[in-house]
Amino acid sequence: MAASPPSPPLPPAAAAAVVGVRSPAHQSPSPNLTNFFVWREFVWGAIAGAFGEGMMHPVDTLKTRLQSQAIMTGAQAQKNIFQMVRTVWASDGLRGFYRGIGPGVTGSLATGATYFGVIESTKTWLENANPNLSGHWSHFIAGGIGDTLGSFIYVPCEVMKQRMQVQGSSKSWALNATKGNVSQSPGTQMYGYYNGMFHAGRSILRDHGLKGLYAGYGSTLARDVPFAVTFYEGLKDLTEYGKMKYFPDSDLQVSNSFEGLVLGGLSGGFSAYLTTPLDVIKTRLQVQGSTTRYDGWLDAIKKTWASEGASGLFKGSVPRIIWYIPASAFTFMAVEFLRENFNEKIDTDAEMPLN
Repeated sequence: MAASPPSPPLPPAAAAAVVGVRSPAHQSPSPNLTNFFVWREFVWGAIAGAFGEGMMHPVDTLKTRLQSQAIMTGAQAQKNIFQMVRTVWASDGLRGFYRGIGPGVTGSLATGATYFGVIESTKTWLENANPNLSGHWSHFIAGGIGDTLGSFIYVPCEVMKQRMQVQGSSKSWALNATKGNVSQSPGTQMYGYYNGMFHAGRSILRDHGLKGLYAGYGSTLARDVPFAVTFYEGLKDLTEYGKMKYFPDSDLQVSNSFEGLVLGGLSGGFSAYLTTPLDVIKTRLQVQGSTTRYDGWLDAIKKTWASEGASGLFKGSVPRIIWYIPASAFTFMAVEFLRENFNEKIDTDAEMPLN
């Protein structure tokens, strides 16, 4: 089937993956099939989001632990990425790198489905309601709506995931608390060990209410909504300009899947690095629990800058980029594989009763 230009990328909240989405509009479906094509994107997005998160979860664990050191160890010397790898392996083994994968995959599955499905239906509605609305603006608005709706599921899963990631095994968590390696405010007690995703959710809701489950919500939206779409669309425009200027008569054809894979990875890397400060603040707000070291994201920015400087705000930028680019690639390849192997057959089977 002919491919149309990819639309905005899937943000880090959804498997943290920056990918292109082809609109089903090019297939000129019958009116009875319109809803079917939109709902199909929910399925592909869910599978791809969960796949990308599952593949790159160990790197995400390293990023979370690096960024949360100020919460967990206070003023103690902070480790670099190589030291953190050795620490996690020595204390928890391989299981330590996959701690929190349950809520991580669940959040990426749900938000991947929400993002892909919502962006297709919203973009189509916007372009039909206002034909003069440029493709970039419709992509941006649809992506923002998809991100915002997905965040209602993603943020609680992210809070559970990151707290489980910093805890490691029950033995290492208890040992750190006994040795005083866990920073606590006077008169408060750090949250207990979570045995799994549902235990974590119940415990956080009981101890901190909905506010605890949605900690870091504002910084999550500020991180995810503007940057991924902007970078992807900008790089896509730059690529088209380069083709027209330097290869106007070239017969070279680059598939949308390959182009989207490269541009998605590049835009993912750029946005991952530039939004690291917001990601650091989000992580610390979500991990702190009863320690209440930071009173909101503005307070977190001020205190992090005052105590650690710029390096503190960019803590974990390397594993974040290492995680973001391949996660985008894995998610994109999963979506394209599902579309190329199942869409044509599904379309044919769906249209047969109508003929």
